[in-house]
This record gives sequence, structure tokens and C-alpha cells, in this order.
Amino acid sequence: MFASVRSATLLGVRGSRVDVEVHAGIGLPGFTVVGQPDEVCRESRDRVRAALLSCGLPWPTRRVTVNLAPTGDRKSGACLDLAIAIGLLAAQEVVAIDALANFAFVAELGLDGSLRPVRGATPLVLALTDRMAVVAPENLAEASAATPAQVYSAKNLRDVVECLSRRADWQCSKSFDLNSGESTSLNRDVGADATALNSRDLADVQGQPVARRALEIAAAGAHHLLLVGPPGAGKTMLAERLVGLLPPLTDDEAISTTMVHSSVQLESPNAGLIRRAPYRAPHHSSSMVSMVGGGTALMRPGEISLASNGVLFLDELGEFAPSVLDALRQPLEQGIVRLARARTSVVMPAKFLLVAATNPCPCGEGTPGVCTCDDAARARYLRRFSGPLLDRFDLRVAVSRPNTNELLSPERGESTSEVAKRVANARQIAFARFKCANSALTREQLDAVAPLSKKAEQRLRRELEAGHLTGRGYHRVRRVARTVADLNGAPEVVDDAHLNLALMMRVDLASGLRSRELVF
Repeated sequence: MFASVRSATLLGVRGSRVDVEVHAGIGLPGFTVVGQPDEVCRESRDRVRAALLSCGLPWPTRRVTVNLAPTGDRKSGACLDLAIAIGLLAAQEVVAIDALANFAFVAELGLDGSLRPVRGATPLVLALTDRMAVVAPENLAEASAATPAQVYSAKNLRDVVECLSRRADWQCSKSFDLNSGESTSLNRDVGADATALNSRDLADVQGQPVARRALEIAAAGAHHLLLVGPPGAGKTMLAERLVGLLPPLTDDEAISTTMVHSSVQLESPNAGLIRRAPYRAPHHSSSMVSMVGGGTALMRPGEISLASNGVLFLDELGEFAPSVLDALRQPLEQGIVRLARARTSVVMPAKFLLVAATNPCPCGEGTPGVCTCDDAARARYLRRFSGPLLDRFDLRVAVSRPNTNELLSPERGESTSEVAKRVANARQIAFARFKCANSALTREQLDAVAPLSKKAEQRLRRELEAGHLTGRGYHRVRRVARTVADLNGAPEVVDDAHLNLALMMRVDLASGLRSRELVF
């Protein structure tokens, strides 16, 4: 007998449809899985056998061949267990083949026959939009959050058989409308420290008017930000509060973010659509693969993909391997990362807001008269940062330690909620133009929406002629000036004041804290 059952497997952050073909024929009893299964997928034979017998269902005493089509793609994980078990039952006529026509099955099987959750439920179900997916109960909310199709679940293999035979009812997902967002149970924050980060208010930052303004500009225009200052100046404290200024994710961003995080199962599988911007802060010892993603067969997403549509914070930037930092250059420009291996290649999202913090020199002080580093030590330290990477930071801001009066002052600065309102308003102005943040404006779009006054144009010409700006830096400064104008309520004009602030927030790293002073 022959049966074909629809399922899916995970490749990177996307699901790939798989047809599980089961043939039970004459011959010595045996069980073979073909179609490029990995070791975990090949071990499904033992899990499926134990699950069938535990549920009182028959195990075929024939020669069984399971083909995972298309055979040219690598299959990984235990997400095909349930489909293989259903295919075996259909081949033995325990389940009617016609009853499987509209279903797809994505779940791991326990030895007792229970349905267990798998990583990547969201992208796996999205690859099966032409069928009604059956998943483990813990994956029900996550799988149904990103698809308008109905998703079903059951506790164990016996219940699945009963439901397919119409002797029992499925456990169904709640209806969810992305436009209305009525099902609040399917909306969630993301990250292990999401609750803690959301509770950290910008009002806790004492002083630092320049850095606070830079955070606001970075959030409003999605501009990459580099904070340069001595230890204890508050660089990490500021960076952790940036994510609270970002608006909620759009529907497309929420689905994309959920797919990435589902593929590595960062959160509890019994969760829904991610609505808050993610925040990732990898340690400086992170390897190339952990940062950009990849591996051999699994092709897991890296930190830059996990931070997509949110914030990637690199603390102690100078301690990261130079090769790891230079690998960020292409994703920063294109918003995606292309990973190629001998047998496969994948494209993963990498549209993140990069925030980094570093000391101005090895001793950390940088200020003349206090810094103890000689010129050679300072030069070696600065060589860790390539010029092309630094040029991709729209904002490079010097952060000094707050003085005694600022630290002891009982007055608190603006709260996160107050600043977030201005950020949201500036983002609405930007999206009304070209449906994107100001940092993503092309040259043609920039010329159309950010015309320079005569005085501002002359100022930029002087900066270019003096070699203070590259061609990329020229356009990045104009985009920052456009964001400053939006925050100041001047959506039509980019004048000299807006441009001056954009230039002043692009300090030379070699000068460290000895940069131009900003006055507010």
C-alpha cells in the first residue's frame, strides 16, 4: 500500500514543504527513510514505532520505505514524526487516505504517543497555507498567529486518528485578525529580559542631554548609533533604553520577527505573535557563526537576524573580533544576510538598528591629562575598527561622565513614554512619504524630501572638500538632518541648524571625548 502525507521541514528561518511518501510492500520486515534525512530525522523510525505501539495502533510487518520528497533538499529535525506515523497508518488502511487530503502534520512524537512541540512552528505552518496544519498543543498559538488558515491540535497520536476518523473533535486555534489584533493572547514581547527592559525608563538617566537626544534621533529615523566614552559614563544604560522608544512592530515586521525567533525557539512554544521590537546584546566573545548565522546543515539564524526589526547592541565594540565586525557591513546596507554552503544557501532577514559602545582608548579615559595611553597603544586600539564599519554609523556621539550636580540632582529627565510619542510622530511623518524610515531613503528620495537650504548646502560642500565626509557619510548626514527636522516639526525644510546637529553628532573616533561640544 502507498500513502502520501504533507508536512514541512525547516531551512534557516523558512519552512520548506515536504511530501512524506510511505510504501509498505512485500519483503522482509524493515524500515528505511530516504530523501536526505539527517540523523535526528532518521531516528524517527524508533520514535514512531514506540508511539504507535503505546497508543495501541499497529506497526506494519512489511518492508516499509519512507521517501521525503523533494529528495534534493536536506531534511532535519523531528518535525516529520507525526506525518510519518499517519502515513504508516494510512498505508495499513487504519486511516482513510481521502481523510488526509486537506491536512498537513507538523509535530514530534514522544514514545508514549504524545505530540510534542517543534522549533519553527510559525515558518513551518506558513509553508503549508494550502492545508490545515495539525501541530502539538504547545505550538497552537504560535502557529496560528501568523496564518489566517485554521490550525488544529491533539494531545496524542490516538486522538489524531480519532479526529481524522471523525469520532472526536479537534482542538482548534482561536481566530486571529492581523488588522484588528483582537486576540491579545497572541501578542507578546520578545527576549529573555523583555519585561526588565520595558521597565527601564529613560528618566533614570541623570544628565547626558547629548546622548539622550542621540537616542531619540536614532529611534525616530532608525539610524545606527555609536557611543564613545569612558567606563561608568552610562553607555550601556542608555542603549538598554533605546528599545523602549521604538514603536510597536507592523504586521509584516511582527510575522517576520516571529518566524526568526520561532526557528530557534527562544520563547516558550505556547506563545503568539511578537509585537515588541527585539533587543539582542551578544557577548564580545561571540563567533562569526553565532553573529551572522549559518552552521552546516541546520543553518540557524544568528544574532543579526534575531535582532531584525529591533536593536542589536554591541557593548565593548573594541573587544569583538575584527572579522566579526566587518561581517556586519553587508547586512547593514542590505537588511538581509545571504549564507551559502556546499549543499544549500539561505537568505535571512537582518534589518536591525545597530547600537555600539566603546571606550576611546585602552585605558578608557581618552581625555587629555587623564589618559595614560601612549600614541602607539591608542593607534593599535583604533585599528580594531575598520573605516568602512565606522562610516556606517549615522551617529557617533561622545559620552562623558555626568558631573556631581547632575548625579545628585533630584530632577528627573523626560520619561521613555514622553520621548516615544515624539519618535512615533516623526516616524509617521517619514512613513507618510515613502513607507520607510529616513535611514532607508534612497538618493532620489532624499533629494525629493530633504532639499537643503543654500547655507546648509555650502556647509556640506566645505565638509566634503575638507575630507571630513565620504560619499556614504554625505548621504547619511543628510538622512539624519531629515530626521532632526521631522522631530522639530519642520517636515518641508532641512536648514543649517538641522544639518549642524547632524554633523556634530558624527565625531571622529580618534578624537574620543575631545570632540565638538553640543549646546542645547
